[in-house]
Amino acid sequence: MRLIAGLAVLVAGACATACTGTATSGRVPGGGAGTTPVACVVTDKLIPTCGAWWGIAPDVFSGRGPVRAVDMAERRMGRRADIVHVYHRGGELFPTAEEREIAKGPRLLLVNWKPALDHTWAEVARGEVDGRLDRLAEHIRRTFPGRFFLTIHHEPENDVREGGGYSPADYVAMYRHVVTRLRQQGVHNAVTVMTYMGAPNWAVKPWFGRLYPGDDVVDWVAFDPYADDRVTDFAGLVDKTRPDAPGWPGFYRWMQARFPAKPIMVAEWGAFERRGAPGFKRDFFESVRRQIGDYPQIKALVYFDSPLAPRGDTRFDTTPGATRAFAQLGRLPRFTSTPVPPS
Repeated sequence: MRLIAGLAVLVAGACATACTGTATSGRVPGGGAGTTPVACVVTDKLIPTCGAWWGIAPDVFSGRGPVRAVDMAERRMGRRADIVHVYHRGGELFPTAEEREIAKGPRLLLVNWKPALDHTWAEVARGEVDGRLDRLAEHIRRTFPGRFFLTIHHEPENDVREGGGYSPADYVAMYRHVVTRLRQQGVHNAVTVMTYMGAPNWAVKPWFGRLYPGDDVVDWVAFDPYADDRVTDFAGLVDKTRPDAPGWPGFYRWMQARFPAKPIMVAEWGAFERRGAPGFKRDFFESVRRQIGDYPQIKALVYFDSPLAPRGDTRFDTTPGATRAFAQLGRLPRFTSTPVPPS
């Protein structure tokens, strides 16, 4: 743990301003009084040069269409989302007509796609679903010229098996093949994301470090932590440690050391209802407001808003205190500094 923490200190300055800049007022990040104001802009990899994106996966598992779900979520939180997280699998074509309408907000789409549930990672890597990839590429070229985030088979950790086409090497080959094939077919507007689970028990597996597909095919790194009953604040969410995972420093610390030049996205996060603690969500959202400044490499927070999440209700507005705290969090200058570019 000392080694990783030390590496984080050594490489913290290596990331470009676009990755670690914390400016929220339009001034040069880290500048003092009299610093020349600068415009907050967006890089070609959709990195905001000031602050971070504010996003949501709205009303997941409710059955509502995405346009209606986004409209309702934005009314509930009192602002427009910068990022809208949507999910696809297999041969589904995206962005759909509704998703293209959402992007006109302007909003950025984060498309979460599992290319094949009917083929192994190894089979995808061997080209067995190339027809599917080519049809998708043609659809994107024809219907959606704007930039969007694309994460490919998120949270692979709990799918890893050393045999049968699901090894870490198979995952890497699958991810690289999908990205390369899409690029060869003319898809140059997808900003690629590698999304980990964010759970310490998987991070200490001996094969964990071999899951990363490579800098040339990954633009952002991401993870999906949730506030279970062992998490009390935002720091404990993004840097979870566990007694049964000795030596694990937490995901943010690990990512900061492992990927010093990559922007970090919290692609899913959520706070579950707690019996006997009706103020937990309020207190948790207030902790995000207090502590987010300690994590400058996080350039996007995308909330998972669902009454039917697998382990509970993650809606942000189930209590009046939580509703206010979440709305106040979303209005912080950190999350309003850089305008979303037109799609």
